[in-house]
Amino acid sequence: MKIESVDLFYLRMPEVLDIGDGSQDGLVFRIRSGNHEGWGEAVASPLTSIASWIAPMSHSGCHPVIDSVLGETLDSPEDIARIARKVRAISFYGIIQSDLTFSGVEIALWDLLGQAKELPVYQLLGYKKSEPKLPYASVLFGDTPEETLLKAQSIRAKGFSAIKFGWGPYGRGSVAIDEAHVFAAREGIGEGAHLMIDAGTIFEENFEAAAKRLPSLAEAKVKWFEEPVAAAAVSLYKKLSTMNPTVALAGGEGAHNAFQAEALIENGGVKFIQIDTGYIGGIGPAYRVAKFAESHGVQFVNHTFTSHSALAASMQPYAGMKDSWIAEYPMEPKQLCIDLNSTKILPDKDGMISVPEVPGVGVAFSTEAISKYLVDVEIVVSKKVLYRTPTV
Repeated sequence: MKIESVDLFYLRMPEVLDIGDGSQDGLVFRIRSGNHEGWGEAVASPLTSIASWIAPMSHSGCHPVIDSVLGETLDSPEDIARIARKVRAISFYGIIQSDLTFSGVEIALWDLLGQAKELPVYQLLGYKKSEPKLPYASVLFGDTPEETLLKAQSIRAKGFSAIKFGWGPYGRGSVAIDEAHVFAAREGIGEGAHLMIDAGTIFEENFEAAAKRLPSLAEAKVKWFEEPVAAAAVSLYKKLSTMNPTVALAGGEGAHNAFQAEALIENGGVKFIQIDTGYIGGIGPAYRVAKFAESHGVQFVNHTFTSHSALAASMQPYAGMKDSWIAEYPMEPKQLCIDLNSTKILPDKDGMISVPEVPGVGVAFSTEAISKYLVDVEIVVSKKVLYRTPTV
């Protein structure tokens, strides 16, 4: 197959709030070859990603991502890896944004290849079967401990036996307030459920502040303490991991390439590595990290807070791994991400989720929803139109 066209769709809610919620806008990719098409999403600022896709070359190390993709051959997983290497080779000066942009492209390439081969992506990766995962409801802390308690009780009542609370007020006030939120969450979900806490890198380099939260986390028997410090502060992760062995650390969503994730696994003392396929460069790099984690006794977990298509993509890299058995499940997306997919991944009668047994990534996009939330954009340089919002 030849990659004949790549369309980028900038989607946005009518109002975007200044909160830790990435489901308020999005960048969706559609790649076509002959009668086949694949879809993917990037976790990135949509407009800046469009610019990294199409901006004029600055020099030999700063090409737009389009130069590595359009017109390329796609017949096997190795072709996807080859295209990824080309992006890194000629777009490395804008590598962070290029990695994010290419994440959406790469997922769409896997989806396209799966459609053409009539195979689920996890089988293209080499897994023989898909193992069910326990979904954990991923939500923001309430504004008050009382709100956190009510949220926990509500989610537990929906049948979830694992819940993660994060961001919101956590780390922005006193240790006592944070403790109250954690104990409210534990009370709300009950002693037998899995509780995870996500600090959202709020403590940055302040190791002492992060360490002060460990006693309450240990008392509440949390499964992990996620991103307590800056994503790249590997030495601080390691130091914090030795403070209280009963509180496992988790991180990795901030890794925009496999090297960063592998460094955190080897040197950061984490017990859980959380990878977002829409951020790390796509499904291929996430699969590499999953296998690396497995060889180091670290549990791989997907990172997803937005749509069900993003959920499906994030589960493919470890679909066949039995020991990595838990999956982040988006519970509070904005209407954009609720509407985005015409099919969804729902818990079965045992409360477990699995990647869909259909070709490609497995969750369909709604063109009606894309049209509804589509942002009209035109990028013109020297009177030449480089990008115009494509037709859905």
